[in-house]
Amino acid sequence: MKKLFIALSILILVVAVAAAAFGLYSWNRIQQPYKGFSESEKLVDIPPGTGTAGIRRRLVDAGVVSDQWAFRAALLWTGRSRVLQAGEYRFDRPMSVIEVIDKIARGDVYTHSITFPEGLTIREMAAIYQSQGFGKADDFITAARDAALVNDLDPAAKDLEGYLFPETYTLPRGAAASKLISLMVARFRTTYTEIEQKKSGDLDLSLRQLVTLASLVEKETGKAEERPLVAAVYRNRLDRKMAMQADPTVVYALVQAGTYDGNIRKQDLSFDSPYNTYKYSGLPPGPIASPGRASLEAALAPATVDYLYFVSRNDGSHAFAETLAQHNANVNEYQVQYFRKQRLEKQRNQRPSAQ
Repeated sequence: MKKLFIALSILILVVAVAAAAFGLYSWNRIQQPYKGFSESEKLVDIPPGTGTAGIRRRLVDAGVVSDQWAFRAALLWTGRSRVLQAGEYRFDRPMSVIEVIDKIARGDVYTHSITFPEGLTIREMAAIYQSQGFGKADDFITAARDAALVNDLDPAAKDLEGYLFPETYTLPRGAAASKLISLMVARFRTTYTEIEQKKSGDLDLSLRQLVTLASLVEKETGKAEERPLVAAVYRNRLDRKMAMQADPTVVYALVQAGTYDGNIRKQDLSFDSPYNTYKYSGLPPGPIASPGRASLEAALAPATVDYLYFVSRNDGSHAFAETLAQHNANVNEYQVQYFRKQRLEKQRNQRPSAQ
């Protein structure tokens, strides 16, 4: 009996030592940093609805986790199998299985940047959204129809044209288009509020009209020093009840109709659209693009000048004029004579040289 007791005690001791050794081994395995991929970084995508087995396979196949046993052991140790979150994760250094599980349980997903330049329409932004792999352009366009996001600012809005602030945004790949749209509208609200608080005087325009004016400024010039001047021209024309005669509004109208081919022709100036400011007086019914901060500032604080006209110098800048006679002289110099010289130069270059 005594011998049996001793044997049993020894067996229990051996089992305990073995268990302790195995526990120590397991602990070391799940705590040991590991990096089984040669690249500088590895992105692992975990689709929504993926179970722990699927997550385990993806991590092992990517070389983020050494083997499936280590993942199972770490998951059992942490008890976090029910809180692992879907998303795209970036791994760029050796990490223990515990650290990997913690990262996924926190939902520490990798975010990507997307930049929208100033002066784009909803459709142009949607094309960028799709080209950079964030989702389908149609999803972006659909989300941008949610005018309820600005109803308190602009009850007349039928979509978010003009209210999607051009900026760089970071979000996870595959995030819903509505999330990005909400961020863009929120950035517009913040920016507009900051600018409005600094303005002096009252322009006697609604917010929709101000954003529409800013969108014209954005499309007409890329030079910072010219924006307040362009805004002043349109504001002066409004005060005198003159037609805006803004080419970008014609382009917008043609694009909306699906007939724009990259050029404006004389007959296009009579194209029947409420956005055609050659045919209809006043500002167009809404923004024709998303203006940036500088253009919004110009719309809220135009330059104090009497300019009523401007024409391109064909170098990115414009010549401004107070009278039609001055404007016609500028048109002759910077358009008629400029393109005449261009044609003559082209003809000279095309002539065969004398033999």
